[in-house]
Amino acid sequence: MSQLLLRKSGFVSQFQMARYLVTEPKYGFLKQLGITVENPGLYDGKWGGSGKLIESISPATGKVIAKIRESTPQEASNAITEARKAWPQWASIPAPARGDIVRQIGDELRKNLKPLGSLVSLEMGKILPEGIGEVQEFIDICDYAVGLSRMLPGSVFPSERKDHALLEKWNPLGVIGVISAFNFPIAVYGWNTAIAMICGNAIVWKEASSTPLVAIATTRIIADVLERNGVPGSIASLITGGSEIGETLVNDKRVPLVSFTGSTNVGRQVALKVQQRFGRSLLELGGNNALIVAEDADLEMAVRAAVFSCVGTAGQRCTTTRRLILHKKIRNEFLGKLKTAYKSILERMGDPLDDGVLYGPMHNQQAVDEYKAAIQKAVGAGGTIEFGGKQVERPGFYVEPTIISGLPAEAEIVQQETFAPIVYILETSSLEEAINLNNNVEQGLSSSLFTKSIGNVFQWIGPRGSDCGIINVNIGTSGAEIGGAFGGEKATGGGRESGSDAWKHYMRRSTITINHGNELPLAQGIKFE
Repeated sequence: MSQLLLRKSGFVSQFQMARYLVTEPKYGFLKQLGITVENPGLYDGKWGGSGKLIESISPATGKVIAKIRESTPQEASNAITEARKAWPQWASIPAPARGDIVRQIGDELRKNLKPLGSLVSLEMGKILPEGIGEVQEFIDICDYAVGLSRMLPGSVFPSERKDHALLEKWNPLGVIGVISAFNFPIAVYGWNTAIAMICGNAIVWKEASSTPLVAIATTRIIADVLERNGVPGSIASLITGGSEIGETLVNDKRVPLVSFTGSTNVGRQVALKVQQRFGRSLLELGGNNALIVAEDADLEMAVRAAVFSCVGTAGQRCTTTRRLILHKKIRNEFLGKLKTAYKSILERMGDPLDDGVLYGPMHNQQAVDEYKAAIQKAVGAGGTIEFGGKQVERPGFYVEPTIISGLPAEAEIVQQETFAPIVYILETSSLEEAINLNNNVEQGLSSSLFTKSIGNVFQWIGPRGSDCGIINVNIGTSGAEIGGAFGGEKATGGGRESGSDAWKHYMRRSTITINHGNELPLAQGIKFE
């Protein structure tokens, strides 16, 4: 009896199902990436793991892809030990030479762009162009980091004292802990890793427990490059597991910086625990992002931008538009165009690995349950469903993209971030009122304004404009480039990753004074003789 017949007849175990999916021709890229039926989820210079066996589930089918042997807390601690042991060798390599190794990592990612992007789509659920684009982000930040490796700055300041030199120098921190989220299982790790590595740090990565295969495949690629260059692979270690494994990183004093991407509630606890041991935390937390459409906006552009910002990645981006703030004079016209666009999106819903699909599944059943609960709460508070609102009856975790109107901006459900394709329609009569609505939430990640008025633009980006870390004009809330620093204010955590001067998070700054004379003058002219 064939595996396919066994599957249809229900006589196949989950382990056999995993074997079936791994060996099915459509998923041939798994073998190319070294993914087998059972995978070790620990890498500290060698592959292992003796924790419990967990399953990776395809959001598109709800079926098992493969199984992973998690790390134990002790193994996670050992990984930190191995990374710390390898760090001096890595830090002693000149920064441009570290940059060359990061360049090689980028080259290997290029070779594996399509298979690794396909794995992101298979395991996370985002459509294939987005999965490939996420790997491209890692490649791009590697390119950026290579240039930065020859540009890491220091400073020389004038000293008020004779025969004294006043300098400022940046040095690596040591071992950086990276805790990433399921929705961007490779890109956010890439932002942290490429920059932290050229700064001279080692990395210990704790991926999301629901996307371990992406982390395993990515770590294999990086480890191979490191080892080819005579560098211990433990410079880029991987630990897998749930919250107890994450707590190992958070609580370990040998990890001076923990970069955490996730919910505001969990991020708050991470920040407190890291601060208690006088460590640093880099937080990328929730976003309740708004897109404002002014009276003079180009509605066609605004609708196109809103569709991707609202339903891209099935609403599971931290930069997803959750509130549409519409001027009352264009509200009905805009909403009508948006509904038409949503209908066309539903027609192109399907398996994220298939060509032409624009809208894929939610990540898991928990996400679907939270989607349903949010809609029930919104309707119970007086909201009107303008579009969608239901789970789609098909295998996997599919839901309809949803538009809800009729709720005040202060409604509890509108003030919350629901990680789902739900957007609330709010109405305004002025840009000043719209800006106040944009700012009147706990989070401060991404924001957008559509307008043709230069005056509106400068009001929007000025000191009394958007209070978010990302402020856009005539583009949506999603789609940040790697050259700028990414992050937000308020309950979004205040962290900055990727470009600009985000590299400073991964280094310590020293002010250095050198006396090259024969006297000991004190600053400020103080005499102590």
